[in-house]
Amino acid sequence: MLTERQLEVVLSVVYEYIRSGESVGSRTVSKRYLTGHSSATIRNEMSDLEEMGFLKQTHTSSGRIPTTLGYRLYVDSVLQRVDSSRHNKEWIKSLGEHQRGLEGALESASDILSRVSNYVGVAAVTPLDKVRFQRVDFVRLGEKNVLLLVVLQGGLVHQKVISLPWDMTQEYLDDLSRRINVFAGCEWTEIKNSLKAYIMQELRDYKSACAAALRELEGIMLSPSMKVFTGSMSHMLNLPDFQDLGRIQALYEFLEQEEGMAELVKSCSIEGINVVIGEENESPAMKKSALVAVSTICNGQMAMIGVVGPERMDYEKVITTIDRVLRTMDLESEEEVE
Repeated sequence: MLTERQLEVVLSVVYEYIRSGESVGSRTVSKRYLTGHSSATIRNEMSDLEEMGFLKQTHTSSGRIPTTLGYRLYVDSVLQRVDSSRHNKEWIKSLGEHQRGLEGALESASDILSRVSNYVGVAAVTPLDKVRFQRVDFVRLGEKNVLLLVVLQGGLVHQKVISLPWDMTQEYLDDLSRRINVFAGCEWTEIKNSLKAYIMQELRDYKSACAAALRELEGIMLSPSMKVFTGSMSHMLNLPDFQDLGRIQALYEFLEQEEGMAELVKSCSIEGINVVIGEENESPAMKKSALVAVSTICNGQMAMIGVVGPERMDYEKVITTIDRVLRTMDLESEEEVE
């Protein structure tokens, strides 16, 4: 159990380290933050806090920097001052009414967050219940090449260019779409066998091509249906925390992989403001990074927008930035509705 003074020392070290990027000495804390205490007193407290796991030294003669535990103490104090109740499920409804739709709004949010925060904006949406499709369309692109468009309930859109065994006219492709869309709203696992039999019997002239198209459709329906959006990482290259090219490359590869983003979304499963710091992350690529995100669940899907940055990110500024972006996009949605 920390004393009040020890808590003040940890918060002062974290705040100063976020501000300066330099290790923090007892003299700095005594002069700028805890002015009623001597440098020697603060030095003793910092030594005890290091043993307790809240602070650490980069080398013997240096000041201290926060550990993940120290950052967590600081972030929790910030969250106590933030009204997280305003980050409720209404924002996903507002984004869904955006002129570009939910996916377009989330993509815009990730780009804006990157520019404003100088870190990496991220966004994702994924169904929480069993996947059901709303509509399927096949569009002929050329000989044997077809664009498959799948709209899932909740508004997620998947598209894929597929190759068929032989050419099909657009008329036959439209007929195939109509046959499949009869089952709109059903779970794929429930209707796939009867749908295949139905299609094969009715469109026997193109049996092989129809079977190939349905295999591609099944691949989409049974694959992870998460949609992920990541803003530019160019700002991160200017941060002293990411001067190690190997580190920034590992983080970039992590964010580019759907599995990596799935891990991040999973870590933000609690509605409201989520903060995952350093060693709290499961992935090695995120051990020296942090995520601040707002998540909500609405109409059977979970949406998340947030910011990935160094463990030394300005958490309070990032939380404020996310709130401002949500409010801005909410206003855009209202203007579009009017």
